[in-house]
Amino acid sequence: MGVYEKHVVPRLVDVTLRGKTIEGIRAEVAAGLRGTVLEVGFGSGRNVPHYPGTVDRVLAVDPSSVGRAMSGKHVAASSTPIEFIGLDGEQLPVADDEIDTVLITWTLCTIPDAHQALREINRVLRPSGTMHFVEHGRAEDPKVVRWQDRLNPIQQRIAGGCNLNRPIADLIEGAGLELTELDTGHTPGMPKSFSYFYRGVATKS
Repeated sequence: MGVYEKHVVPRLVDVTLRGKTIEGIRAEVAAGLRGTVLEVGFGSGRNVPHYPGTVDRVLAVDPSSVGRAMSGKHVAASSTPIEFIGLDGEQLPVADDEIDTVLITWTLCTIPDAHQALREINRVLRPSGTMHFVEHGRAEDPKVVRWQDRLNPIQQRIAGGCNLNRPIADLIEGAGLELTELDTGHTPGMPKSFSYFYRGVATKS
């Protein structure tokens, strides 16, 4: 990993994914988390203030040492115990059926093998456990999709491997999870090629 990917990208992501609209989305996605929570793509800890009181503890996975350092203030201020347990969403150091709920926000775009990461999430969830998510990905409008496909190689280079055009709902269902809630659309105030979101809940079937 080069200097740009290690030091610049985590800060770029932190700046991009903040603000009133984004924080509101984080709060909506975190609502309903309970018990033992696995957060894949913990980043700089911006979801921590939105954990509800029904969360007993959080197991955090993130590959960025810079992101983990940036999360320190949120972790220190949290009344919820948070433990960093791993770096790789594709190989979770968690036993089968151990997790009550999973939280994943703007992360599936970047994990190299998103399908494998989702299969791992399915494995570690308890029966009827849920994954709460918000991601950006492939739009419905063919005109927007054409631009996403054109811009994707550039996006991957400047944003640490982030993809604009992954079909998030298809990936989730392809990993054996059942979509029980799904909302899609463009995030207000952001360019359409970068802002088509998938937000919802998937259940271990």
